[in-house]
Amino acid sequence: MKNMNKILKQAQKMQAQMMKAQEELGRTEVEGSAGGGMVKMVLNGNNEMISVKVNPEAVDPDDVEMLEDLIIAAYSNAQEKIKEISESTMGAVSGGLNLPGM
Repeated sequence: MKNMNKILKQAQKMQAQMMKAQEELGRTEVEGSAGGGMVKMVLNGNNEMISVKVNPEAVDPDDVEMLEDLIIAAYSNAQEKIKEISESTMGAVSGGLNLPGM
C-alpha cells in the first residue's frame, strides 16, 4: 500500500508539472516565416495566430496563389516550432515516459 501511495503522489506531482508546462507553452510565442521572410506569422503555444505580416513585395495581384502558399508555409513553419518546443517541454516533465496524447 505504501508503494501505491508513493506512486499516486508522484502521479499528482507529474500532473501538476504537466499543467504548469502546458500553461507556459500556451504563453510561448514563435515566429514562422516563408519566402525568405516575405511572410511572417506568430503563433502561441496553443497554435493560435497572434499576428501575420506580409511584405508588400509578396503581393502580386497576378499571382495570388503564391501569396496563399507563403501564408500556409509560414503557418506550417511556426507550427513545427511549437511542436518541437512542446515535445521538448513535455518530454522533460514526463522524464521520457511515453504518455499518449503528450
